[in-house]
Amino acid sequence: MRLVIERGELLRALGHVTSVVERRTTIPILSNVLLKASDSTISFKATDLEREVIEEAPASVETPGTLTVPAHMLHDIVRKLPDGAQVELQREAERERLTLTAGHSRFALQLLPAEDFPDIAVGPLPHTFEMSSADLKRLIEKTRFAISTEETRYYLNGIYLHMATRDDGAMLRAVATDGHRLAQVDLPLPSGAEGMPGVIIPRKTVNELHRLLEASAGSVTVSVSDTKVRFEIGTVTLTSKLIDGTFPDYARVIPQANDKELTVSNSDFMSAVDRVSTIASERGRAVKLNVDGNKLVLSVNNPEGGSATEEIGVDYGASALEIGFNARYLLDIAGQLEGDQARFMLSDPGSPAMVRDSSDGSALYVVMPMRV
Repeated sequence: MRLVIERGELLRALGHVTSVVERRTTIPILSNVLLKASDSTISFKATDLEREVIEEAPASVETPGTLTVPAHMLHDIVRKLPDGAQVELQREAERERLTLTAGHSRFALQLLPAEDFPDIAVGPLPHTFEMSSADLKRLIEKTRFAISTEETRYYLNGIYLHMATRDDGAMLRAVATDGHRLAQVDLPLPSGAEGMPGVIIPRKTVNELHRLLEASAGSVTVSVSDTKVRFEIGTVTLTSKLIDGTFPDYARVIPQANDKELTVSNSDFMSAVDRVSTIASERGRAVKLNVDGNKLVLSVNNPEGGSATEEIGVDYGASALEIGFNARYLLDIAGQLEGDQARFMLSDPGSPAMVRDSSDGSALYVVMPMRV
């Protein structure tokens, strides 16, 4: 292999693929990135056996070839090269090394056999559809905070993406829950997604996908099977295994009979919760909401740290209610709301609350109460 590539193109491609490479792994080949040069492009592939990222970049290829080099070391070298540098990559066959030359800098990296590099066997992905990167990013951003980190409940360690039916038509729905709060967001079902299986996209893949979408403004092609999912974002392809489990019947925890509606300025509510929770213990983080008439009193009582109360005006026409929640969960949900007003649908101190955005009917949140 011998080629020349512009430093910026090389850095961009390596930045996309090395993020899935574990810095510590017991399988040496997984520390490497696979480089494959042909015609006028070079492709980069990295994997952790659960996820695989492939990226292409333009290059002036003199001699095609395939090899693997340490991913993070190569990325660190390229990151430290000057902007605009022309980088020459050449394989030394007799010494099984890759030499990287840029200006007066020269590096030699050890290789591992390309034939040892693992390949995620994708197989057929029968359901393929296209959606805007902004829509997919929105689905992720509004739900990923509720993904569980409890490994024993592995089936909650991701976002459940599936087809759902509402009165106004078929929807592509994303749901995440950790048993304490739930986030649900709907989008009109993209063409081609009809009949797709419900899939649980793992947390690591969700985070990697979100990172890739931040630099994308176009469309994303999504392909799904029962065991794998693939996202094609510009020149990047992210393939991932799915969580092999059954997502619980989340509809059962969405309250249907909460008849006490409280409307409050979202910014005022977030600021008040944030202030009073300063007193809360790290373990409990419980904040009590006492609503009566058009007055909401938020209070925290920590035997070790003191107490705090704050009063804000609300719109509430039901009977007085006192209920407790985890302050962090309230702030996480309020942080997803785009409108000025937050709508809380309440029932009693022992029942979950439903939260909606005044300006966005597609998102729904549920938070379980705490005993305070």
